[in-house]
Amino acid sequence: MLKKEESTGQLMTFPSIAAVSKIEMPNRVDQKMVKEYAKELFMPSFPQVERIMSAFDNTGIITRNFCKSIDYYLDSHTYQEFNRDYIQTSLDNSIEAIEKCISAAKIDKDQITDIIFVSTTGLATPSLDALIINKVKLNQNTARIPIFGLGCAGGVAGLSKASILAKANPDAVVLLVVVELCSLTFLKSDFSKSNFIGSSLFSDGVAACIIKGSNHKLENPQKIQYLAAQSKLYYDSLDVMGWEFQEQGFKVLFSQDIPTIISKNIYEDVVSFLKKNNLELSDIKNFVFHPGGTKVLSAYEEALPVPGDFLKNTREVMNENGNMSAATVLYVLERFIDRGFENGYGLMLSMGPGFSSEMVLLNMEAIKMVLHFYFCSHFVAHQRTDFSS
Repeated sequence: MLKKEESTGQLMTFPSIAAVSKIEMPNRVDQKMVKEYAKELFMPSFPQVERIMSAFDNTGIITRNFCKSIDYYLDSHTYQEFNRDYIQTSLDNSIEAIEKCISAAKIDKDQITDIIFVSTTGLATPSLDALIINKVKLNQNTARIPIFGLGCAGGVAGLSKASILAKANPDAVVLLVVVELCSLTFLKSDFSKSNFIGSSLFSDGVAACIIKGSNHKLENPQKIQYLAAQSKLYYDSLDVMGWEFQEQGFKVLFSQDIPTIISKNIYEDVVSFLKKNNLELSDIKNFVFHPGGTKVLSAYEEALPVPGDFLKNTREVMNENGNMSAATVLYVLERFIDRGFENGYGLMLSMGPGFSSEMVLLNMEAIKMVLHFYFCSHFVAHQRTDFSS
C-alpha cells in the first residue's frame, strides 16, 4: 500500500513492528477454581449469587492469568496496598517483557528513542515509564508518554501512537509497554453485577512491543508495517464502561449494552475506515481483535461478513488467559507472529471506555528470504550428498 505524498510526490514509507513479547504470569488458575472462590466470597452477602454463577461457565475461559496466588484475593486489602502491589508487579513484569522484546528485535537498549506506557489498572507518579527507564538504565533522553484511561482500547491505541511517532521520525525506535493487572482492582465489598461479571472475565497481562522507523533495516523474517489508524468516540455512551473511583479503590462499570453497540456500529466503522485506505473488508487477511467476552465475539462475527473462523486466535488467547484488558490484543498479535499469518493486510481492533473504538491497519508479510534460505540449504545438502557418493 505504498503511495506518494500529494504535497511532495515522494514515496511514503512506513514504520515496522520489530518484535512483540508477552508475560505468562506465575499464577495461571483454572476458571473452575476461580468460580468456586468467587462463590465463597460473594455468597455470605449476596445469597442470590447462585443463580448467576453460570456466568463463569459461559465465558469460554479455561484458565486465567493472575499476578498473585488466588488466596491473595480472599484477604481484604486497602487501595493503598493494591496500588503498591500494582506498581512493583508492573515494574518487575515490564522489565521482563522489555528484555525479551529487545532480544527478539535484535537491538541494543540504547537505541530506544521513545517509550509509551499504557495502563488503566493502577496509578504511579513518577509514572511507570520513568521507573522503567531508571531501573533498566535506558537512555536518559528517552522521550516518555504515559497513557491512562483507555481501558481495553489501550493496546491498539498505544500501538497507533507508537507507530505515529516512528512515522514522524524514521530513525525512531519506540518501545510500547502495556500493563493491565485487573485482578488488583477487585473489590470484595462490591456486590454489584458489574463486579461479579468482571470477576468472571478479567485477568492480568503484560506485553511489550518495539516499533522501528523506516530508516532501520529489517532483522526478522516477518515484516509487519503500520499503515493507518482510526479512533472513534460514540456520543452519549460515557456510562457504558469505566471506573468509579471510591475510597476502597476502582469500582468497575460494565454495561450489558456493549454487544448491542458493537452490533449496531462495527460494520460501518470498519468498512468506512478501510474505504479511506482504498480497501474492502475482503482485503483483510488477518483479524487481530481484542476479545472482550463471548457476547462481544459473537457480535463481531454476526456484524462482519467474513468467512471461516476469522477470530480463532482472539478466542484462543481469551480461552487461555481471560480478558487482560489493553494487553490482550498484543497477546493476540504475538500469537499471529508466533504461529503464522496470511500475507496481506491485517486489522487490529478494540473497544474501550468512552464508549470508543480503536483500529490499526497493518501490512503483514512473511519475507521470501525464508524460502530462499530453505532452498539454498536444501541445495547445499544435496550437493554434499552427491559429492560424498
